[in-house]
Amino acid sequence: MREMWAARLVAPSTFAHVSVPAPLAAALAPGEVLLRVRAGAICGSDMPLFKGAIQRQGGLGNHPDGAPPGVGCPMHEVVGEVLASRHPGFEPGATAVGWALGQDAIAELVVTEGDSLVPDDGRLPPAEAIVAQPLACVIYAVERMGDVSGQRVAVLGQGPIGVLFSHVLKTLGRAAHVIGVDRVDRSAEASAFGVDEFVHASCDRWAESLGPADRPQVVVESIGHQVGTLACAIDAAAGGGLVYYFGVPDDLVYPVPMHAFFRKDLTLRAGTTKDRPRVLRLAQQYLRDHPAILDAYVTNRLPMTRVQEAYDLAAAPRAGQLKVVVEAA
Repeated sequence: MREMWAARLVAPSTFAHVSVPAPLAAALAPGEVLLRVRAGAICGSDMPLFKGAIQRQGGLGNHPDGAPPGVGCPMHEVVGEVLASRHPGFEPGATAVGWALGQDAIAELVVTEGDSLVPDDGRLPPAEAIVAQPLACVIYAVERMGDVSGQRVAVLGQGPIGVLFSHVLKTLGRAAHVIGVDRVDRSAEASAFGVDEFVHASCDRWAESLGPADRPQVVVESIGHQVGTLACAIDAAAGGGLVYYFGVPDDLVYPVPMHAFFRKDLTLRAGTTKDRPRVLRLAQQYLRDHPAILDAYVTNRLPMTRVQEAYDLAAAPRAGQLKVVVEAA
């Protein structure tokens, strides 16, 4: 049986390079696609698993409930060459972008569902084409917010997801005023992503400073990985406003300041991205319409063999660093 290269977490925040049996084209289930990975990008939702968390509910692919991460985990943002397909939308030789549903794309080859991919036209190198995946998630979330045109909106966190929210809310959503809040100084990137007002502060300090006229009608919580930032979003929002919690929650239960939520008559939304082929295609078109964001967005490109260094970078946010991408040789 043919062997392939992959990375495996052998301890919290520690990868080892391993050789494992390669997936077989003959073993594909209906709807599945076998990809040769050309690029993968690191998402904030990968960080808890990288740091040693064990998923307790809703296991993904090769990472079932309560089990340690499997080979190639954690990475789901992927661009790859189609080697074999049992999905009608893909033929061998094509390039695809989207989700590796097993979060197992730190490998030479990966199997995923064709319904979570779209063909890539090759106009962008893989390290840039991959931006369509996180952008698709953001576009889907902004669609679910309804009409935000003319509104004052705030995005808590101006990392790789937060800056995309700022740009899409300003450009596609036509928000009147976009506030970006982050403890990392993102002032140099703010204008490139449509941020009208950047606040270099923790979200709780910012929320405490707001007067009645300053409160945004929409607050996006794009920080994640803690329960307190949801309370910050609720505290900051204007009466009758919307709080959108983005991302996979790390904890099963999040406390909500119910008195403030009730008295302000707020709406809270969250959820995973559905209708993935449609929003991936919208994201691809968005990148064609706004190519300048790619230069500002993809800040770190490393070979796949330096995956440890890539994840160490992504785990330590800093000024001037946004999306970290790993590329196959």
